[in-house]
Amino acid sequence: MEEMTWLQALILGIIQGFTEYLPISSSGHLAIGSALFGLSGEENLTFAVAVHAATVLSTLVVLWKEIVIIIQGIFKFNWNEETQYFAKIIVSMIPVGIVGVFFKDYVEDIFGSGLTIVGIMLLVTAALLLFSYYAKPRPKKNISFKDALIIGLSQACAVLPGLSRSGATISTGLLLGIKKERIAEFSFLMVIIPILGEAFLDLLKGGFSSAESGISAGALTIGFIAAFVSGAIACKWMLNIVKKGKLVYFAYYCIIAGLTITVFSLFGN
Repeated sequence: MEEMTWLQALILGIIQGFTEYLPISSSGHLAIGSALFGLSGEENLTFAVAVHAATVLSTLVVLWKEIVIIIQGIFKFNWNEETQYFAKIIVSMIPVGIVGVFFKDYVEDIFGSGLTIVGIMLLVTAALLLFSYYAKPRPKKNISFKDALIIGLSQACAVLPGLSRSGATISTGLLLGIKKERIAEFSFLMVIIPILGEAFLDLLKGGFSSAESGISAGALTIGFIAAFVSGAIACKWMLNIVKKGKLVYFAYYCIIAGLTITVFSLFGN
């Protein structure tokens, strides 16, 4: 396998930034791009962790006002609305935390298992988006702790490449009857700590070194910056898209992409 070039890193970083927030699976598109560029599974995984961290930082920039309000509420040291909201975010992170601790090696193997799983999971993403669009659940005023756990379970399932994290969590929230603007914000906030935590742990164990990953520091930096900038743009765009209820168009895209990739991976050789 050839080492990732700066141009490949730039393209993949932009892809990651936009697809992290759009419900079309960033991990799936990274896997597709890496396969097209001939990059190895380990190199792909290291790059994926780095650019995911970049898009999380873009979330901090776009939603900084909401984050500041939550932090201010927490430091009032009482069971107020902000503290409860933060507690619900913590609850939502439990399932993906369990997956990260006990099934990390299995997930890494899936990332290197080819594009068939990506195509199938894109079709699952499309089904979720279509179902949430046409379903008419009773609307809820707030996100409950039970809702947070269920949304967290959907996030844990979305570790599979091709199953969109934002698509899964937002669709699940809509099916639970949560308001569009509330679930979009919750979906983007609930991923911050898990992804930054994973990146930090990989950094501590040396997972980002060129010798181990096969990717240069320059390419990793370019990908990180590209993902951060495109992620900030996509995050703001996606918040508006969810409010307008236009997610169904992404379902059509996922159907086309999923069928194309599945057929190509099964019969392309």
